Amino acid sequence: MIFLRAEFFVMTVMIPAASCFFKKGHEPVVLFNRDSMINICVNPICQNGIIMMNKYEILDKDRVLSLIKNGDTVAFSGFSPAGGAKVVPRMLAEHASAVHRQGKPFRIRVLTGASAGDYIDNDLAKTNAIQWRAPYQGGRELRDQINRQEVQYVDMHLSHLAQTVSAGFFGKIDVGVVEATEITPDGRVYLTTSIGASPTWLACADKVIIEINHHHSHRLRELADIFIIPPPPRRSPINVHTPLTRIGWPYAQVDPKKVVGIVENDEPDQVAAFSSEDAMSRKIADHVIRFLLEEKQAGRIPEQFFPFQAGVGNTANAVLAALGNHPEIPPFYMYSEVFQDAMVDLMSDGKLLGASATSLTVVPEKLARITDNMDFFGSRIVLRPQEISNHPGIIRRLGVIAMNTALEMDIYGNVNSSHVFGTHVVNGVGGSGEFTRNSHLSIFMTPSVAKGGKISAVVPMTPHVDNNEHSVQIVVTEQGLADLRGLGPIERAEKIISTCAHPAYRPFLTDYINNSPGGHIPHDLNRCYELHRNLMETGAMLPDLPGV
Repeated sequence: MIFLRAEFFVMTVMIPAASCFFKKGHEPVVLFNRDSMINICVNPICQNGIIMMNKYEILDKDRVLSLIKNGDTVAFSGFSPAGGAKVVPRMLAEHASAVHRQGKPFRIRVLTGASAGDYIDNDLAKTNAIQWRAPYQGGRELRDQINRQEVQYVDMHLSHLAQTVSAGFFGKIDVGVVEATEITPDGRVYLTTSIGASPTWLACADKVIIEINHHHSHRLRELADIFIIPPPPRRSPINVHTPLTRIGWPYAQVDPKKVVGIVENDEPDQVAAFSSEDAMSRKIADHVIRFLLEEKQAGRIPEQFFPFQAGVGNTANAVLAALGNHPEIPPFYMYSEVFQDAMVDLMSDGKLLGASATSLTVVPEKLARITDNMDFFGSRIVLRPQEISNHPGIIRRLGVIAMNTALEMDIYGNVNSSHVFGTHVVNGVGGSGEFTRNSHLSIFMTPSVAKGGKISAVVPMTPHVDNNEHSVQIVVTEQGLADLRGLGPIERAEKIISTCAHPAYRPFLTDYINNSPGGHIPHDLNRCYELHRNLMETGAMLPDLPGV
C-alpha cells in the first residue's frame, strides 16, 4: 500500500468473532480521512490518489452464469427493494428463459432479507427461475406461483433469519450477491440502502459476488452500524440502550478469498411511492393519536413517549404523518425495521428526533434529500442488521410502541396479516410478530370493510393467525379503537364488535356470540367461517347486504 497524500492515517480495529466465516478475530487495516472515510478503489481505476493491490475481477454475464447452477441456493441483498441486487437477478432471468426454451431445467432457491423488489419477486419469478423462497416476498407473480404450489415458500419471522442460516437449517448458501458502494482488498463491504441479512450472506456463502452500485452515495456508510451476533451459547447482552446507540462498524466483512468478483450498475432502488392519505387512514390515525394522548395523561407513557415502530404500507405511513403533524404529540424516536417516506419530512421538521431501521425504503427523491444533507441525517439515522433492528430483547428494553396493519381480525383479537381465506398468501408475517409480541403497546390497524362493504375485516374466527390474542393489545379501524388489555374473551368480543366492526356487520357478529356454545372462548364451529364461505360462494360476506 502506497500513501500519496499525508492527510490520511491508519487505524487498526478489531472485528468481533461470529459464526460462519468469522471463526477467529480479524485485524484489518482501516483507512480514514480526518473528515470522513475515503473511497478505496475496487476496479482498475484507482481513486483518491491511493494505489491498492488485490483488485477484484469484474465479471461479465458468462462468468456470472458459470457460478450459479440449477438448484443452487442464492442469497441476495435487499430488505424491501432497498439495497437489493439488480444486475445478477436480471442476468439469471434472461438465462432461465433461454435455458427453458431449450427444454433444460434452471431453478434456484432464493433468500433475501425481506421482499426484494421486481428484479427478484416478479422478473425472476416470471421466468420460472425460483423453486424455493424465504423469508418474505412481495411480488404478484411470485405470490401467484406460491399459491399454485409451484414455488415452496418459507414464511418466517425476520429476526430469526440470520441464526437460521448461520446454523445451517437451510443448508449451505452457494452464492451470495450483495449490493455495495465499495469493497476493499481486505474484505470490508460498504452496503447501500439496506443492511438486512447481507452481513450473514457475506459470512456464510461459499462464493460471493459484489454488485457495485455507482448510483448510491458513498456517504450511506455513515448510517450503517453492523454488528454480528455470535452463535449461542456465547452471547452477551446487546448493548443497544437507545434507538441511536451504535455498537458496530460502518461496514460488513467478507473473506476476500470467497469474492469471485464484482459486477457494476448505476441504478436506483425500485421503491414506489405510497398512495395519498385518504379519509379512512385519517380516521384511523385520529383514533390512535387520541389513545396515545390518553395513555400519556394516565402516566402509562412518559412525557417524551416511547419509540415507535411502524409497519410498511399506506395506513402506517399516514399514521406516522399524522403523529408528526399533531401539536400535542411531542418529538419522538423510532425503533423500526424500515425508514419510509413520511419519516424524512418528520425528521426535517424536528418531529422525528432519530430512527433506527434496517433499510431506507424511500422513493428516489427522498433518498436524495437524505444523501444531499448527510451532515444532518447522518447522526439521526442508524441502519442495522435485521436481527438487531427486529431483536425481541431490544424491542422489550426500549418499550417500543408497535403499529402494524392487519388483513383481518377476529372478535377475540387474533390477527391475520398474511393469508386470504387462510390459504392464499399475500406477503408474509414479516417483522410484525417480533414487534407485537415484545412491544410495550401493540397496535393493529385496518379499515373495517373492503370492496365496498363486501368484505368485513372483523370476523368470528380468522382462518389464519399471525399474531394471537395473547400479544395483540389494541385494534383500530376507522370506526373506533378497542383497548383489549385486561379483558376476558367475551369482553374483548363485545368491545371489538361495538367499537371496530362496521355497523352493517355488528348484528351478525353479535348473533354469532349470543348463539355460540359455551366455553372460555365461545365458538360455533359450524358457523365460524360462514362469512368466508359466503365470500367464496357469492362474492360477498353478507350477500343481502347493500353497499356500505
